[in-house]
Amino acid sequence: MSLSSAKKDILSKAKSDGVKFVQLQFTDILGTIKSVSIPVERLEDCLDKGTWFDGSSIEGFARISESDMFLQPDISTYRVIPWKAHEKRVARFICDIYTPDGEPFEGDPRGILKRNLAEAKKAGYIFNTGPEVEFFLLKKDNGNITAEPHDVGGYFDYSPLDMASDVRRDIILALEDMGMTVEMSHHEVGPGQHEIDVRYSDALSSADNTVTLKYVIKAIAQRYGLHATCMPKPLYGVNGSGMHVHQSLFNAKGQNLFYDAKNKYKLSKLALSYIASQLQHARAMSAVLAPTVNSYKRLVPGYEAPVYICWAHKNRSALIRIPRFSPGRELATRAELRCPDPSCNPYLAFAVMLRVGLDGIKKKLVPPAATEGDVYEFDSATLKEKNIATLPGSLREALDEAENDPLIKDALGKHTYGRFIDAKTAEWDDYRTKVTQWELDRYLEII
Repeated sequence: MSLSSAKKDILSKAKSDGVKFVQLQFTDILGTIKSVSIPVERLEDCLDKGTWFDGSSIEGFARISESDMFLQPDISTYRVIPWKAHEKRVARFICDIYTPDGEPFEGDPRGILKRNLAEAKKAGYIFNTGPEVEFFLLKKDNGNITAEPHDVGGYFDYSPLDMASDVRRDIILALEDMGMTVEMSHHEVGPGQHEIDVRYSDALSSADNTVTLKYVIKAIAQRYGLHATCMPKPLYGVNGSGMHVHQSLFNAKGQNLFYDAKNKYKLSKLALSYIASQLQHARAMSAVLAPTVNSYKRLVPGYEAPVYICWAHKNRSALIRIPRFSPGRELATRAELRCPDPSCNPYLAFAVMLRVGLDGIKKKLVPPAATEGDVYEFDSATLKEKNIATLPGSLREALDEAENDPLIKDALGKHTYGRFIDAKTAEWDDYRTKVTQWELDRYLEII
């Protein structure tokens, strides 16, 4: 189908769907969804010429003197937002960002992922991902958000009277109405904590789906008078929320290049090299995969968070887990990276993961032996003996690692790399200079 035919089809579909307004969505470098709304009567012009906006107002985009940019909708991302009233029907497109010269904007997170995917394609690889997004549902008090979970359930718990079952059901129905396939949803370990997994797909669609999922979760929770948060560690003393990412490389024929029937773990040499590189660069990748001050309240021993840099078969205490192989499911062979959390920008996270993995394949790296046994139970002597390092203990430490790793800069590009480091350094400085209630309780009286 030609582009002009696709545009005509979308215009026709928007009319038959009764769409009144169109949201043009994109993300800033931090992963926050941004949106420009236009009446549907302007959609044809937008599809032809894009819609202008001020990039200088968006985190990490451009200076005031370079502010003019335009949004170009990706036609394949057209979806009607299902919870809007029919008489006020709204559709959305996820957009790519261009400069006035018609060139892709180098600081567009979606464009950054597309550039890295294009490099992979040149080498004959299709990158597939499947993130597991965890989140908390919290109560509100007179409209104000609280840190009180809406239930006291545990892992896989279910109660017919539990509001969360209804919330998750409506989230899934909304996602399916928006063309996404949900593989699973369930209550997670912490009180008020939940997980929804969308079907494994190519990394661009997967990143789009992740952004959409977070948007839908918040919208549906709000309809129930709850607040949904993807903050990694909103509650002290319980498990935080992660976004484990399953990864694999396929070729154009649909073959899983991570699979090798002869290997003990059913992993190809290519897969092992990919894993080896992610282990080598794990500390630097953390700045992008776990990008907030709060991320490092989750990444501590004792709460199932993967803080030890090693890989294993089945073992969930390792940073990279290889799910158990089942005969007949060769296409499902994959590596699960367990340190990302849902505060990350999925476009940047997937770009960094891919760039690092491809470098390992190029260099034919070999990983250390797989670590079996519960790493959480290893003492410091055993960790040293097995040469198992740990992830950074703070955002500042992660940023230091990223600033000394050229692969992170290559993945993000010079423009976004510099602005990302600046934004996160400012976040760290703001955090470290604040006087917290903990400090007042600890020191005010005794010192």
